[in-house]
Amino acid sequence: MADRPLVNQLMDALRCLPGVGPKSAQRMAFHLLERDREGGRHLARVLAAAMERVRHCQRCRTLSEEALCGLCANPQRDQALLCVIEHPSAIVAIEQATGYRGLYFVLGGRLSPLDGIGPGELGLDLLEKRLAEGQVKELILAVSPTVEGSATAQYIALVAAEQGVRTTRIAHGVPLGGELEYVDGGTLAHAFAGRHGF
Repeated sequence: MADRPLVNQLMDALRCLPGVGPKSAQRMAFHLLERDREGGRHLARVLAAAMERVRHCQRCRTLSEEALCGLCANPQRDQALLCVIEHPSAIVAIEQATGYRGLYFVLGGRLSPLDGIGPGELGLDLLEKRLAEGQVKELILAVSPTVEGSATAQYIALVAAEQGVRTTRIAHGVPLGGELEYVDGGTLAHAFAGRHGF
């Protein structure tokens, strides 16, 4: 790889980012090299530091520089509520949009046997141990309503039931302000199946 020009190596390296194809990588590389070299140097320093120091929280598996993330270390959070999510980005969304004051458990994906993702890869053994401690009274499943997400939710619900922990799942369906004629059939069917009293 050393015999390839650095510009090409930079473009190839940028393609590791999600949604960045060859043209986007080319634009980013040329922008950094032609217009923002200091921004590129700063990006390189921060990226190197993050790759070195950011790891997974020992308790919830989110990304953290410390052994315990700020949420897990916060005694003001409700220890009886545990929200299971697929990715750390969901924490940001939930914290910004809701008044949720409980804790989290990050799976890092969904069960997908065809892709080699089983319970071990999602840390479900750690989740089971956490539920066995007895502090969690309600487990909130906030996973995607896909086939894999539903299978993951079902599996986790069974694990929680074995520990005597109440399990709930966030509602799915028609988005607030959504027009019914623009909602896809699967979402609309799910919304009808999950309807409740008014």
